[in-house]
Amino acid sequence: MGFQFFFSLIILCSVTSVSTISDQTIKSLDLLIRDYTFKSYDINFRTGKLHSVRLPANFSGIRADTARFRCGSLRRYGAQVKEFHLGIGVTIQPCVERVMVIRQNLGHNWSSIFFSNYNFSGYQLVSPILGLLAYNGGSDVNFTNPFELEIHALQKQITINFTNLTTNLQNQSPICASFENNGKVTLKNPDSLHVCVATRHGHYGLVIKSPPLFPPPGEVNKKISRWKVIVGGTIGSALAVMLLGFLLVAMFVKVKKKARIEEMERRAYEEEALQVSMVGHVRAPTATVTRTLPSIEHEYKSYYRPS
Repeated sequence: MGFQFFFSLIILCSVTSVSTISDQTIKSLDLLIRDYTFKSYDINFRTGKLHSVRLPANFSGIRADTARFRCGSLRRYGAQVKEFHLGIGVTIQPCVERVMVIRQNLGHNWSSIFFSNYNFSGYQLVSPILGLLAYNGGSDVNFTNPFELEIHALQKQITINFTNLTTNLQNQSPICASFENNGKVTLKNPDSLHVCVATRHGHYGLVIKSPPLFPPPGEVNKKISRWKVIVGGTIGSALAVMLLGFLLVAMFVKVKKKARIEEMERRAYEEEALQVSMVGHVRAPTATVTRTLPSIEHEYKSYYRPS
């Protein structure tokens, strides 16, 4: 198991920087989580009780939990493994004495990375990918040769509750997505809101239809809400009042300027006619001095002539 663990780790680290991940790498991630699960298992763990798996720091964002069951007890009583509910009648093939059930939560970041090679054309992921896998638990706690088992169930015997894991639904009804090993995605309507139904082990998530990049004509107007129209109308009215105020002020200034110019022209005309001059610090109109000399009439002269 040690050689396979380190080989898987090398493959995983070499491709985490690329945008598309192969099926083999996804399988390698499952094997790494499996190895850490078996490594962290303690002899004091009780059968049927859920335990958290300690993962390394470079797996930040991934959560894993495990529980050990007897194959026959799991079929007779079922079990609850976090979001997965295994109903009565669930079978393990091949049915060994004990089975290790591992629940994975890859988180939003790792889900986007490791499942980017699936065909999501027209859809977007709105939940983290959840995985349900099973391995042989052995008759003791040595786990010398772990191998994957198959979980099978009839309709509605396995349910997955995504109620607390969904984000960014955009007022759309989510669709259940099952991620197969061959890169295929199977879509199915949920049994109820945020609850999906499965019939086998694997990886599952919720998706919604992606909105179009360019909505059809007329669709934009339909999406404008009433409050946006009210706010837009209020802002437009305020701008119109401001422009009208600026126009009135400009007209008032123009009229005052015209009146001032007319007054200056009138004063200049009057000053030119009256020949205004400065008398001290006061401007006063002046005129040229013209004086008519007196003249004595002839009759007056002869009348007062002395004898």
